[in-house]
Amino acid sequence: MQKLVHDKKWSPGLAATVLLLLSFLIVLVPVGLFINIISAKVSYAVHHSNQVMDTLRQIIVTQEKNFNVEILNEENTKKISLALANFLPSVVGATVNSVTTIIMMYLLLYFMLVSSKSMEKWLQTYIPMKERNVYLIGGELNKLVISNAVGIPLTALVQGLVALLGYWVAGVPDLGFWFVFTCITSMVPMVGLGMSYIPISILLFAEGESTKAVLLILYCALIVGSADNVFRFALQKKLGDVHPLVTIFGVIIGLKIFGFIGLIFGPILIALFILLIRIYVNEFNHVDSFPNNDQIEN
Repeated sequence: MQKLVHDKKWSPGLAATVLLLLSFLIVLVPVGLFINIISAKVSYAVHHSNQVMDTLRQIIVTQEKNFNVEILNEENTKKISLALANFLPSVVGATVNSVTTIIMMYLLLYFMLVSSKSMEKWLQTYIPMKERNVYLIGGELNKLVISNAVGIPLTALVQGLVALLGYWVAGVPDLGFWFVFTCITSMVPMVGLGMSYIPISILLFAEGESTKAVLLILYCALIVGSADNVFRFALQKKLGDVHPLVTIFGVIIGLKIFGFIGLIFGPILIALFILLIRIYVNEFNHVDSFPNNDQIEN
């Protein structure tokens, strides 16, 4: 924004409009297209829930006979059917809420870009903190944004590529769809990956490919899961010195408060909250609450 306004001599309104348009084309259009594909598949599954339940029932009955245990009874069947019937409206409602949130975010972003310099001057003048701490918040927030906005999607891409190899070996159809779906779901720590490979494994079981299904489950749980943990924490630690627990709890809380975009905002909020506590101690106790890395490790 500043480069366009000061170096290229664009008007603030034109520069902000161009940046918003680019973000729409580069980010929102691809995401929107993929959401439409997912919505179509979910809609088909919900409208054909009886066939889906029959397939799942056949798989579970087979496993019950193999292991001599009861997994599916009449009560569980009713609960699963009801959950499937209520799933589509919740997806539609989440989509409407996301559209409303995105519109509000664009309005706020436009005015923040146009008035960025005046906002910075106002904050520097009126925030009741030492000047050192004001600049510290700006620097830390910048690192946090880079760590999460770059680190989380890049980690998801790596995990999707590793999972794609397993899908290809297992002969999974629609590789492109499952690759993108895995990238998106893997942004959720711990449970996100299972949201992609478990449905694929169920489809393989339904087609009689039990060996492939079991091997795919083991591959994704062990290899892909390990790649996610190692790359996610190492990359984000390098980019923004973010503790892994901050990322995990931030994503969990962010998803609860903001929905899908909470994947990015949640860890930022947690880390910023911790930073503000340290600044509070520094402001009122006259103690340096920002030790160096060696002190932290000790």
